[in-house]
Amino acid sequence: MPNISMADVTRRFGLIGHPVGHSWSQRYFEEKWAREGIDQCRYSLHDLAEVKEVLALWKAEDWSGMNVTVPYKQSIVPMLDGLSPEAEAIGAVNTIAFTAEGRIGHNTDALGFSRSIAPFLEGHHHRALVLGTGGSAAAVCYVLRNIGLTVNRVSRNPKDADTVSYREVSAEGVRQTPLIVNCTPVGMHPNVGELPPLGQALNGIGPDHLVVDLVYNPLETRLLKQALSLGAKTLGGLSMLEHQAEAAWNIWCGSADAQ
Repeated sequence: MPNISMADVTRRFGLIGHPVGHSWSQRYFEEKWAREGIDQCRYSLHDLAEVKEVLALWKAEDWSGMNVTVPYKQSIVPMLDGLSPEAEAIGAVNTIAFTAEGRIGHNTDALGFSRSIAPFLEGHHHRALVLGTGGSAAAVCYVLRNIGLTVNRVSRNPKDADTVSYREVSAEGVRQTPLIVNCTPVGMHPNVGELPPLGQALNGIGPDHLVVDLVYNPLETRLLKQALSLGAKTLGGLSMLEHQAEAAWNIWCGSADAQ
Protein backbone atom coordinates (compact mmCIF):
# COMPACT_ATOMS: atom_id res chain seq x y z
CA MET A 1 0.00 0.00 0.00
CA PRO A 2 1.19 3.56 -0.66
CA ASN A 3 2.72 5.34 2.31
CA ILE A 4 1.23 8.73 1.35
CA SER A 5 -1.80 9.87 3.34
CA MET A 6 -4.54 12.11 2.02
CA ALA A 7 -3.33 14.78 4.45
CA ASP A 8 0.10 15.04 2.87
CA VAL A 9 1.13 18.20 1.04
CA THR A 10 1.96 18.16 -2.64
CA ARG A 11 4.97 16.02 -3.53
CA ARG A 12 6.89 16.88 -6.69
CA PHE A 13 8.40 14.40 -9.10
CA GLY A 14 9.91 14.87 -12.52
CA LEU A 15 12.05 13.65 -15.40
CA ILE A 16 15.32 15.18 -16.57
CA GLY A 17 17.07 14.41 -19.84
CA HIS A 18 17.50 15.65 -23.39
CA PRO A 19 15.17 15.32 -25.18
CA VAL A 20 12.16 14.43 -23.00
CA GLY A 21 9.20 15.51 -25.12
CA HIS A 22 8.58 11.93 -26.31
CA SER A 23 8.45 10.52 -22.78
CA TRP A 24 5.32 8.87 -21.42
CA SER A 25 6.54 9.04 -17.81
CA GLN A 26 4.31 11.94 -16.79
CA ARG A 27 1.18 10.23 -18.06
CA TYR A 28 2.19 6.91 -16.52
CA PHE A 29 2.76 8.25 -13.02
CA GLU A 30 -0.22 10.60 -13.04
CA GLU A 31 -2.49 7.74 -14.07
CA LYS A 32 -0.90 5.50 -11.42
CA TRP A 33 -1.50 8.05 -8.66
CA ALA A 34 -5.10 8.52 -9.84
CA ARG A 35 -5.73 4.76 -9.65
CA GLU A 36 -4.25 4.69 -6.15
CA GLY A 37 -6.42 7.62 -5.03
CA ILE A 38 -3.42 9.88 -4.42
CA ASP A 39 -3.95 13.48 -5.48
CA GLN A 40 -1.00 15.20 -3.79
CA CYS A 41 1.66 14.18 -6.34
CA ARG A 42 2.72 16.18 -9.41
CA TYR A 43 5.06 15.11 -12.24
CA SER A 44 6.81 17.40 -14.73
CA LEU A 45 9.22 17.04 -17.66
CA HIS A 46 12.49 19.00 -17.80
CA ASP A 47 14.53 19.12 -20.99
CA LEU A 48 18.03 20.15 -19.91
CA ALA A 49 20.74 21.15 -22.39
CA GLU A 50 23.40 20.26 -19.79
CA VAL A 51 23.24 18.07 -16.73
CA LYS A 52 24.48 20.86 -14.45
CA GLU A 53 21.21 22.72 -15.08
CA VAL A 54 19.56 20.29 -12.68
CA LEU A 55 21.19 22.09 -9.74
CA ALA A 56 19.01 25.16 -10.28
CA LEU A 57 15.99 22.89 -10.66
CA TRP A 58 16.72 21.22 -7.34
CA LYS A 59 17.04 24.59 -5.61
CA ALA A 60 13.81 25.97 -7.09
CA GLU A 61 11.48 23.30 -5.66
CA ASP A 62 11.23 20.74 -2.89
CA TRP A 63 11.43 17.44 -4.74
CA SER A 64 10.43 13.95 -3.67
CA GLY A 65 11.74 12.03 -6.66
CA MET A 66 13.12 12.25 -10.16
CA ASN A 67 13.67 10.01 -13.12
CA VAL A 68 16.79 10.43 -15.24
CA THR A 69 16.94 9.56 -18.92
CA VAL A 70 19.49 9.91 -21.72
CA PRO A 71 22.06 11.33 -21.80
CA TYR A 72 22.46 11.96 -18.06
CA LYS A 73 22.19 8.55 -16.38
CA GLN A 74 25.93 8.42 -15.80
CA SER A 75 26.87 12.10 -15.55
CA ILE A 76 24.28 12.66 -12.79
CA VAL A 77 26.10 10.27 -10.42
CA PRO A 78 28.72 12.72 -9.02
CA MET A 79 25.93 15.17 -8.14
CA LEU A 80 24.18 12.75 -5.77
CA ASP A 81 24.67 12.15 -2.05
CA GLY A 82 24.52 8.37 -2.24
CA LEU A 83 23.77 5.35 -4.42
CA SER A 84 21.93 2.09 -3.95
CA PRO A 85 24.26 -0.94 -4.20
CA GLU A 86 22.94 -1.78 -7.68
CA ALA A 87 23.32 1.78 -8.99
CA GLU A 88 26.87 1.86 -7.64
CA ALA A 89 27.72 -1.45 -9.34
CA ILE A 90 26.24 -0.31 -12.65
CA GLY A 91 27.60 3.24 -12.53
CA ALA A 92 24.32 4.73 -13.74
CA VAL A 93 21.14 6.11 -12.20
CA ASN A 94 17.65 6.45 -13.63
CA THR A 95 15.73 7.14 -10.41
CA ILE A 96 16.48 9.58 -7.58
CA ALA A 97 14.83 9.56 -4.17
CA PHE A 98 15.04 12.74 -2.09
CA THR A 99 15.44 11.55 1.48
CA ALA A 100 16.61 12.69 4.89
CA GLU A 101 20.03 11.33 3.88
CA GLY A 102 20.06 13.44 0.71
CA ARG A 103 19.62 12.67 -2.97
CA ILE A 104 19.96 8.90 -3.35
CA GLY A 105 20.39 7.37 -6.81
CA HIS A 106 18.81 4.05 -7.80
CA ASN A 107 18.89 2.00 -10.97
CA THR A 108 15.55 0.42 -11.84
CA ASP A 109 16.60 -0.14 -15.47
CA ALA A 110 18.36 -3.35 -14.44
CA LEU A 111 15.25 -4.78 -12.77
CA GLY A 112 13.09 -3.59 -15.66
CA PHE A 113 15.30 -5.21 -18.28
CA SER A 114 15.67 -8.43 -16.28
CA ARG A 115 11.92 -8.86 -15.91
CA SER A 116 11.27 -7.89 -19.51
CA ILE A 117 13.70 -10.28 -21.15
CA ALA A 118 13.33 -13.26 -18.81
CA PRO A 119 10.41 -14.91 -20.70
CA PHE A 120 12.30 -14.68 -23.99
CA LEU A 121 15.75 -16.01 -23.08
CA GLU A 122 16.58 -19.55 -24.18
CA GLY A 123 19.54 -21.81 -23.52
CA HIS A 124 21.31 -20.96 -26.76
CA HIS A 125 21.32 -17.24 -25.98
CA HIS A 126 24.79 -17.53 -24.47
CA ARG A 127 26.41 -14.52 -26.12
CA ALA A 128 25.16 -10.94 -26.48
CA LEU A 129 26.02 -7.89 -28.53
CA VAL A 130 24.98 -4.69 -26.79
CA LEU A 131 24.75 -1.58 -28.95
CA GLY A 132 25.73 1.55 -27.01
CA THR A 133 27.77 2.42 -23.93
CA GLY A 134 25.46 4.80 -22.06
CA GLY A 135 23.56 4.30 -18.83
CA SER A 136 20.95 1.94 -20.27
CA ALA A 137 23.67 -0.19 -21.85
CA ALA A 138 25.49 -0.36 -18.51
CA ALA A 139 22.35 -1.73 -16.82
CA VAL A 140 21.77 -4.26 -19.63
CA CYS A 141 25.38 -5.49 -19.48
CA TYR A 142 25.13 -5.80 -15.69
CA VAL A 143 22.03 -8.01 -15.98
CA LEU A 144 23.33 -10.20 -18.79
CA ARG A 145 26.73 -10.79 -17.20
CA ASN A 146 25.11 -11.63 -13.87
CA ILE A 147 23.17 -14.46 -15.52
CA GLY A 148 26.29 -15.80 -17.19
CA LEU A 149 26.21 -14.43 -20.73
CA THR A 150 29.32 -13.30 -22.59
CA VAL A 151 28.77 -9.67 -23.52
CA ASN A 152 30.47 -7.47 -26.10
CA ARG A 153 29.57 -3.84 -26.61
CA VAL A 154 29.52 -1.76 -29.77
CA SER A 155 30.15 1.98 -29.84
CA ARG A 156 30.85 4.69 -32.37
CA ASN A 157 33.86 5.56 -30.20
CA PRO A 158 35.08 2.45 -28.35
CA LYS A 159 37.19 3.20 -25.30
CA ASP A 160 37.85 -0.15 -23.62
CA ALA A 161 38.83 -3.72 -24.41
CA ASP A 162 35.31 -5.22 -24.49
CA THR A 163 33.95 -2.55 -26.85
CA VAL A 164 34.32 -2.58 -30.63
CA SER A 165 33.35 -0.11 -33.31
CA TYR A 166 30.38 -0.73 -35.58
CA ARG A 167 32.66 -1.21 -38.60
CA GLU A 168 34.39 -4.10 -36.81
CA VAL A 169 31.16 -6.10 -36.51
CA SER A 170 30.77 -8.68 -39.28
CA ALA A 171 27.81 -10.74 -40.44
CA GLU A 172 29.61 -13.86 -39.19
CA GLY A 173 30.14 -12.24 -35.79
CA VAL A 174 26.44 -11.43 -35.59
CA ARG A 175 25.58 -14.98 -36.71
CA GLN A 176 27.52 -16.32 -33.72
CA THR A 177 25.92 -13.88 -31.27
CA PRO A 178 22.27 -14.91 -30.84
CA LEU A 179 21.24 -11.98 -28.61
CA ILE A 180 21.41 -8.38 -29.82
CA VAL A 181 20.25 -5.48 -27.64
CA ASN A 182 20.00 -1.93 -28.97
CA CYS A 183 20.52 0.50 -26.09
CA THR A 184 20.89 3.58 -28.29
CA PRO A 185 18.15 6.03 -29.33
CA VAL A 186 18.69 5.17 -33.01
CA GLY A 187 15.30 4.55 -34.61
CA MET A 188 13.37 6.51 -31.98
CA HIS A 189 10.60 8.91 -33.00
CA PRO A 190 10.82 11.12 -35.00
CA ASN A 191 13.81 9.43 -36.71
CA VAL A 192 11.97 6.15 -37.23
CA GLY A 193 13.76 5.36 -40.50
CA GLU A 194 17.16 5.02 -38.85
CA LEU A 195 19.03 1.76 -38.23
CA PRO A 196 22.05 1.14 -36.02
CA PRO A 197 25.07 1.49 -38.36
CA LEU A 198 25.86 -2.21 -38.65
CA GLY A 199 25.39 -2.31 -42.42
CA GLN A 200 25.61 -5.76 -43.98
CA ALA A 201 26.41 -7.29 -40.59
CA LEU A 202 22.68 -7.27 -39.88
CA ASN A 203 22.35 -10.01 -42.48
CA GLY A 204 23.88 -12.35 -39.91
CA ILE A 205 20.60 -12.30 -37.97
CA GLY A 206 18.59 -15.51 -38.28
CA PRO A 207 15.91 -17.68 -36.66
CA ASP A 208 18.03 -18.42 -33.57
CA HIS A 209 18.33 -14.73 -32.71
CA LEU A 210 16.53 -12.64 -30.15
CA VAL A 211 16.78 -8.94 -31.04
CA VAL A 212 15.81 -6.45 -28.36
CA ASP A 213 15.36 -2.72 -28.88
CA LEU A 214 14.97 -0.54 -25.79
CA VAL A 215 13.30 2.14 -27.92
CA TYR A 216 9.55 2.16 -27.18
CA ASN A 217 8.39 4.89 -29.55
CA PRO A 218 7.66 3.47 -32.08
CA LEU A 219 6.69 0.13 -30.56
CA GLU A 220 8.30 -1.66 -33.51
CA THR A 221 11.46 0.02 -34.74
CA ARG A 222 13.05 -0.43 -38.13
CA LEU A 223 15.65 -2.69 -36.49
CA LEU A 224 12.95 -4.97 -35.11
CA LYS A 225 11.13 -5.07 -38.45
CA GLN A 226 14.31 -6.10 -40.24
CA ALA A 227 15.09 -8.72 -37.61
CA LEU A 228 11.58 -10.15 -37.96
CA SER A 229 12.02 -10.35 -41.74
CA LEU A 230 15.14 -12.44 -41.15
CA GLY A 231 13.27 -14.88 -38.89
CA ALA A 232 14.39 -13.61 -35.48
CA LYS A 233 12.30 -13.22 -32.35
CA THR A 234 12.03 -9.61 -31.21
CA LEU A 235 11.26 -7.60 -28.10
CA GLY A 236 10.52 -3.87 -27.95
CA GLY A 237 11.24 -1.50 -25.10
CA LEU A 238 7.76 -0.94 -23.67
CA SER A 239 7.74 -3.81 -21.18
CA MET A 240 11.11 -2.79 -19.74
CA LEU A 241 9.86 0.77 -19.44
CA GLU A 242 6.78 -0.36 -17.53
CA HIS A 243 8.76 -2.60 -15.17
CA GLN A 244 11.35 0.07 -14.37
CA ALA A 245 8.64 2.69 -13.81
CA GLU A 246 6.82 0.38 -11.40
CA ALA A 247 10.07 -0.14 -9.49
CA ALA A 248 10.59 3.64 -9.31
CA TRP A 249 7.04 3.99 -7.98
CA ASN A 250 7.83 1.51 -5.21
CA ILE A 251 10.95 3.44 -4.24
CA TRP A 252 9.03 6.72 -4.00
CA CYS A 253 5.53 5.77 -2.91
CA GLY A 254 5.19 2.12 -2.11
CA SER A 255 6.77 -0.93 -0.62
CA ALA A 256 10.54 -1.24 -0.43
CA ASP A 257 10.21 -4.86 -1.54
CA ALA A 258 10.63 -4.00 -5.22
CA GLN A 259 13.76 -1.94 -4.73
